[in-house]
Amino acid sequence: MFKLFFQMWGAVFFLLNKVFLSKSERCFYSEEKKKWLIYSWVVYLIGLPVWVIVFMLENNWIAACVEAGGAPAMVVGLYTALHGQGKHPLWLDYLAKMAVVGGLCISLYHFGGIFSIKQFLELGIASGFLMGTYLLAKEKTQQGYLWFLVGNITCAILMAIEGYSILMAQQIISLGFVFDAYLINRRSQLEI
Repeated sequence: MFKLFFQMWGAVFFLLNKVFLSKSERCFYSEEKKKWLIYSWVVYLIGLPVWVIVFMLENNWIAACVEAGGAPAMVVGLYTALHGQGKHPLWLDYLAKMAVVGGLCISLYHFGGIFSIKQFLELGIASGFLMGTYLLAKEKTQQGYLWFLVGNITCAILMAIEGYSILMAQQIISLGFVFDAYLINRRSQLEI
């Protein structure tokens, strides 16, 4: 029962994040874009706790710590959407980077090294989502979207292996919205 509840919670809010990011790329007016970016960061933060719980329940320590460590990057994104680029506290950047190292250390300790396919997938999730979130928060959208694609693909594979079919489907659907946002952003940058 809880597994289904967690999957629905995580899937709905993380998918909404990707839908809202894609919607923000389609906006012509900065205030409308700002509104959709704020929505995207808020729903991302609402969906975050369940992903951390799911990863911890499966002993996916790298992914759990990176997702938890992604919260400061998400807050940076929300803060940037609300107040503009470069006005966020620098300690949030350091906290996000320390979470990656912490997750890697916990996983190395727990498993005695990196030996399993799940750990390699976690590294893909870690690099994809943390770099994607961080770059989007810094308004480096094209690179951020490409990193998100890496995170979505590796997370979909891991969720399939662990039997979280709803979360796997959400990751696959998210790929479409992330790729759409990337293409729209790229097209708009080429027109400038």
